Amino acid sequence: MPNPRPDRPLAFVSLVSLGGGLGGVARYGLSVFVPGAWGLFVINVLGSFLIGVLMGLVPRPLVRAFFGVGLLGGFTTFSSYAVSWSWALPATPVCAVLAAFLGLRVTR
Repeated sequence: MPNPRPDRPLAFVSLVSLGGGLGGVARYGLSVFVPGAWGLFVINVLGSFLIGVLMGLVPRPLVRAFFGVGLLGGFTTFSSYAVSWSWALPATPVCAVLAAFLGLRVTR
């Protein structure tokens, strides 16, 4: 992602913060419906796919900051999946990278 222009650091940080909070709430909401390893897997793969789509469609740094770094960064939870051992430990990063590539690919 391109660096924010020096004259807009407050806007960049504010958008990332707001997006991160909303992404965390969305992650919690989805994890209520799909708990455990399956929930973490779905969240990370879906979030990675959407990051790929976003990067393929949106050139504007502040929009990427809000949706990509903030919202989808707060939505995905790679730190949580690594804490517990399950089938999701090796499968999640592989599927997430493939999903991000697919998301980018469908937009170009």
